[in-house]
Amino acid sequence: MIIDTHHHFWRYNPEEYGWIGDGMEKIRRNFLPEDLKKTIRQAGVNGVISVQSRQKLEETDWLLSQAMENDFIRGIVGWVPIADFNIKEILEHYSRNTILKGVRHVIQDEPDPEFMFRKDFNRGISSLSAFNLVYEILVFEHQLPQVIKFVDRHPHQIFVLNHIAKPRIKENLISPWKENLTKLALRNNVYCKISGLVTEADPDQWDKQQLLPYLEAVMESFGPQRLMFGSDWPVCLLASEYKLWLDIVTAFIAFLSQEEQSLILGRNAVEVYHL
Repeated sequence: MIIDTHHHFWRYNPEEYGWIGDGMEKIRRNFLPEDLKKTIRQAGVNGVISVQSRQKLEETDWLLSQAMENDFIRGIVGWVPIADFNIKEILEHYSRNTILKGVRHVIQDEPDPEFMFRKDFNRGISSLSAFNLVYEILVFEHQLPQVIKFVDRHPHQIFVLNHIAKPRIKENLISPWKENLTKLALRNNVYCKISGLVTEADPDQWDKQQLLPYLEAVMESFGPQRLMFGSDWPVCLLASEYKLWLDIVTAFIAFLSQEEQSLILGRNAVEVYHL
């Protein structure tokens, strides 16, 4: 069983998806469940977790509706206003739909460098565990020291690090990302998605060898018990076809036992997201 724990859907328009900038023309179009269903069938992937790409409740509602209509979507990671004073009531409303497995806020784009330490935001994070919701961390590598302090405020919350914290692969820089990732991984309530590497490299010039030190660092830090496969489709298409990325991950973990490979490719996802 293979579960892809990270991809997006959207109906493209330039106003809602301004982050799809110059040089990203390849993904300036609609990407919908019917597109992904065909792609994962060809790749041998059994199910997916859909992740928010807009910070609006209407997107969370739309993703939930897509999951209800497509059984290969095993769960969604949506967006909710975590810092809202009424966050518990909002979570109570959304928790009625068990397809919602987690929430995410795009911290990497917050102009406030201290955003992770805001009282209202942390109050909202403290409410998630009561609803069995994971929190997905989307940051750049330079934010990892703050992430460690943030996670330490919530020892009973399950966190999932997206895109291995976006190391500077294009520049072949591994420090201090590697050291900070190792420190973060000491927290047993933090999991990590093996995703997003190809787009942090040079989309036109990367090769498998360039990715290897980063894959090895993630494996050393988290081990098979806390790693999960993610495609980051359709963003990955800027640098790699879906099947190519899956093949790279499966080739990298081939040295592990069958049990350990199954953890990374699917079983950890089943546990973390209560599939």
